[in-house]
Amino acid sequence: MVGGHLLVHVSGHDQPGVTAALMGHLAEAGAEVVDVELITVRGRLHLSVLIEVADQRPLISQLLLMAWERGMHIEFEPVDPASHATRKAPCYAVTVLGNPIASDAMAAVTAAIADHGANIERITCLARFPVTAYELVISTDDIGPIREQLVAASRTLHFDVAVQPDGLRRRAMRLVALDVDSTLIQDEVIELLADEAGCREEVARITAAAMAGELDFEEALRARVALLAGLDVAVLERARQRLRFTPGARTFVRTLKRLGFRTMIVSGGFTHFTDALKEELGLDHAFANQLEIVEGKLTGELVGAIVDRRRKAEILTEVAVAEGIELHQTVAIGDGANDLEMLARAGLGIAFNAKPVVADAADTALNVPFLDAALFVLGIRRDDVEAADAAHTP
Repeated sequence: MVGGHLLVHVSGHDQPGVTAALMGHLAEAGAEVVDVELITVRGRLHLSVLIEVADQRPLISQLLLMAWERGMHIEFEPVDPASHATRKAPCYAVTVLGNPIASDAMAAVTAAIADHGANIERITCLARFPVTAYELVISTDDIGPIREQLVAASRTLHFDVAVQPDGLRRRAMRLVALDVDSTLIQDEVIELLADEAGCREEVARITAAAMAGELDFEEALRARVALLAGLDVAVLERARQRLRFTPGARTFVRTLKRLGFRTMIVSGGFTHFTDALKEELGLDHAFANQLEIVEGKLTGELVGAIVDRRRKAEILTEVAVAEGIELHQTVAIGDGANDLEMLARAGLGIAFNAKPVVADAADTALNVPFLDAALFVLGIRRDDVEAADAAHTP
């Protein structure tokens, strides 16, 4: 065939100018570029270009000489235009995370995709620190069975997996809402306060039941706060000094801010702590419950409306509207039953080291101890994080 569609694939040691030389020859031949893809793996270049050209023979001769001069391997494959003109199935991003990711995990992931007739469009390594993360973009008309098989495999082989539509909506995420206790920080603030009141065990028992969805949140919160009655207000600052950020929390927030995200915390805890965290991390918004203080002592009561699971979802909506952000452009991250409605309302809900009832309900679940691993679910590479840090280093 003299003319038509031709797939040109160039591979070999990566070096400057290969793409420019190839495109120059295509331009001289009057070829139309239909599609192009380039990746480098461990210093090896893989460049594929689908073209349409009236006369392939002189172009092939030129490209063979170019490849020989540069020590590259080049292949040509005639392509039937009908093979790429048909409707393409929707694409989904499958993010696989582990510490590390074993070969049997990747085998299970790719088998789940193949078993249901889906096609892998590309695979990218997003990170090797603090966890290993790969992103597979796949095309399929029915993601449901694939998602089910991937989730089942992740539980058996102990890796995390997130499945979400690929495309502009995913790349347009603009607002991230975080729970605080056991998400942004490692602690449960009310348990730190209970230490001061000598009722840690009783408070911890009520907290666990509430987060597991076994108790009404407001009822449990008021019962725990009542146990703090009489504490001097100074205990709040002592407890604040004991807060421990979740590993990766500062990196997570810092990176989001540098990428232009709006950030907020929505907590069933207390404003004394969330206001301080907002100030320290430079967050845009912070919401929590307010402890009543009279004459320098906690009364055991709360002031104003309770930030419970319903209110958390409402706050997410209210802030999104105020910021001019669509709900599908929001991300919510939490661990307890109190976060369920917020996770459901967000465009992407991430259960972070969550209780089973939350992990089962969320769009995706992360069970690694690093909060910045959530960046990889958003498609942000570790290289991007490090580049942003370097750019802001004095």
